[in-house]
Amino acid sequence: MSLFAPLANPWIASQRPYQPGRPIEEVARELGLGDVEGIVKLASNENALGPSPKAQEAMRRAIPKMHLYPDGGSFYLRQALAKRYRISDDMVMLGCGCNEHAVLLAHAFMDKGDNLVVSERSFVVYKLVAALYHCHSVEVPMRGMTHDLDAMLKAITPRTKVVVVGNPNNPTGTMVTQADVDRFVERVPANVVTVFDEAYMELLDPKDQVDTLKHMKAAKKPVVTLRTFSKAYGLAGLRVGYAMAQPDAIDLLNKVRQPFNVNAMAQAAAVAALEDEAHLEATRRMLREGRIHLMEGMRKLGLDPVESVTNFILFPFKKAAGLTAALTKRKVIVRPMAGFGLPEHVRVSVGTAKENAQFLRALSEALIELE
Repeated sequence: MSLFAPLANPWIASQRPYQPGRPIEEVARELGLGDVEGIVKLASNENALGPSPKAQEAMRRAIPKMHLYPDGGSFYLRQALAKRYRISDDMVMLGCGCNEHAVLLAHAFMDKGDNLVVSERSFVVYKLVAALYHCHSVEVPMRGMTHDLDAMLKAITPRTKVVVVGNPNNPTGTMVTQADVDRFVERVPANVVTVFDEAYMELLDPKDQVDTLKHMKAAKKPVVTLRTFSKAYGLAGLRVGYAMAQPDAIDLLNKVRQPFNVNAMAQAAAVAALEDEAHLEATRRMLREGRIHLMEGMRKLGLDPVESVTNFILFPFKKAAGLTAALTKRKVIVRPMAGFGLPEHVRVSVGTAKENAQFLRALSEALIELE
């Protein structure tokens, strides 16, 4: 008998929470695989190189000060980001990954009965956040595995407050072009906040990145760009992301965020990580080579992976749950995509050369097992 469910807001009680992957140690225990030695986790789009040496040293230096509250305004990190993107520091706000910013945006701009527009195969958290605020998600079909921006524009209604474009998109790994983004921003009504979730953008070479900051700097439309240190900088465990927008938007978001929302260790590591260009380039190089290796390997095994620009690859497989289980038995953890509305797909993160090779060997064996 539940004591709390009858007391809960019905739009919350009916939701299914985000399902994270399980710890490696628990998977090993459950399957009797022994310790975690030899287990490869390629399920959560993490940076296989880990944090940069400079970030690790900054964290060690920060340890003796962990009895102090963090800087509530993330002053030095905001300054560093403002310098990198050539904007003023009042156009930057730090948060607990990009997820917190999604919540704060809904809190600041959405009211009961409003809606947000997203692609149907985009990050599930957007839809969860809308439900938290008793709002509706308008999920727009994709064109193949890529955002259909024209269809998203047509889906905007008088009750639309926010439209979110994950670019590159999780879980498909695809990206819309600069020209498409520019046309999209021009056509979005001025009373709708356009949010570009660019958690994976910095994994691309600079020449291949899409520039959304120019629209934010132009200040003609309400545009917010979200980025994170979790992916390119290998700091997923510290949960530090940031929003960039016009000062009035940042002011509104600061009004609804909790104080001390970014811990001191995260701030110190992120400032140092920004200075380590060599580590960032090593990450990009690892991913370029790893994607080619994995894509070629999967195609040789008869699979048809989605062409990706990120640190993960999505591929269709009818027995997705069975394949995931067969790989786990072989000490390779990947992500089934049923929770993302893709029950016949699997997502694998790009790892080191050794990890990628282990995945392909396990995949070959698993496919034979499932024939």
